[in-house]
Amino acid sequence: MAIATEAERQEWRAGNRVSPDREQAHFGVGAPTAGELTIEQINPLNPHLFREDRWHDYFARLRREDPVHLNELGSAGRYWSVTKWADVRAVESDHETFSSAHGITIGPPADTDGPAAPSFTSFITMDPPEQRLQRRTVQPTMTPTKLRGLEPLIRERATSVLDSLPEGETFDWVDTVSVELTTLMLATLFDFPLDDRRKLTHWSDVVTTIPEPGGLVESSAQRQEEMAGCLEYFERLWEERRTDPGDDMLSMLVHGEATAHMSAAAHLGNLILLIVGGNDTTRNTMSGSVYALNKYPDQYDKLNADHSLLANFVPEMIRWQTPLAYMRRTATKDCEIGGRPIRKNDQVLMWYVSANRDEEIFGPDAEALDIERHNAASHLSFGYGIHYCLGSRLAELQLRILWEEILPRFKRIEVQAEPERTLSSFIHGYTHLPVRVTRR
Repeated sequence: MAIATEAERQEWRAGNRVSPDREQAHFGVGAPTAGELTIEQINPLNPHLFREDRWHDYFARLRREDPVHLNELGSAGRYWSVTKWADVRAVESDHETFSSAHGITIGPPADTDGPAAPSFTSFITMDPPEQRLQRRTVQPTMTPTKLRGLEPLIRERATSVLDSLPEGETFDWVDTVSVELTTLMLATLFDFPLDDRRKLTHWSDVVTTIPEPGGLVESSAQRQEEMAGCLEYFERLWEERRTDPGDDMLSMLVHGEATAHMSAAAHLGNLILLIVGGNDTTRNTMSGSVYALNKYPDQYDKLNADHSLLANFVPEMIRWQTPLAYMRRTATKDCEIGGRPIRKNDQVLMWYVSANRDEEIFGPDAEALDIERHNAASHLSFGYGIHYCLGSRLAELQLRILWEEILPRFKRIEVQAEPERTLSSFIHGYTHLPVRVTRR
């Protein structure tokens, strides 16, 4: 999902005539601080900045000095980092000028002879009218009535997981709580066999991870092999739902007016979109909520003292975490953003993680967690416009219920060490978070 393979690095060096040492500022471990670079050298796409949690100053500097910032790679061409709230929302609002059809993450330029389309086509990588038709197929699973029906099940599962946590022992919150709860919910939405639910987590991680030695996947070929297994599994479910449909997302895709003619293979992109959207975003906000309240213990004290603050804590937490760091669009014509000249086929990266810390919108303390922030709900974590996150209300519901059940059970959830973070400039998340709980 991000530019990080050795082949891409070599191509970047060749296309830009720079040495590996110079490239370190873009992609390497331990990249220079933002203050050590000229504004032209700053490239926030480096996934190590996110693994090391050192992206904040890069974006703060871009917001101040160059809020619509140009970089260029041999493998991706020209791409712009849009870092201010108003500019990100303007791009999101204009799908005719800024198209999703060439992909939502950094990729090959749209005007090259190579493949411009993403590996998996989904309704988030489409423009209207196709986008509306396919999105509408699964939208009924997210109506207020459906969500109210899911609330007792979400609460039952949250209480079961929380009651099983060990006291006085360090355990991994990510795997034990966040992954478990979000994967159970995702399996329910798909009517996916519960015994196999961790396959959904695995496939979500596989499709978003950057191949690296010793990593979850070590090569693009291994990723393709893993996704072939995902497709094989869903093809079986696809055929089952043709003859025995239920009230689940998969059945809706199989029988939807705009999607019934498509095979599971043709719909793999939509399946992956729903898996990643239902898994990574919610689980990383659940994990981030524990980390953030430990980082800002005064906010934890406020929440413990007044549980009614949960209503505002939820959007503020989603703003602070911003589980998807950016989304890409591609310019369909020459245009401008913030006075900068954008060429047709330029890639435009809407950095939600920066827009949600825009001091002009959220004040001088935008970097901090403030559970009483008056405009927390103005965040752009779920996007804006036609691609606004389909599962946003479900994500908010899951986070709210989790903390409604945490607060009466535990005096504190205490982080024992810094979390391990995802190697990605797209998924802003956590792989491990060691904690201990103290019950009331």
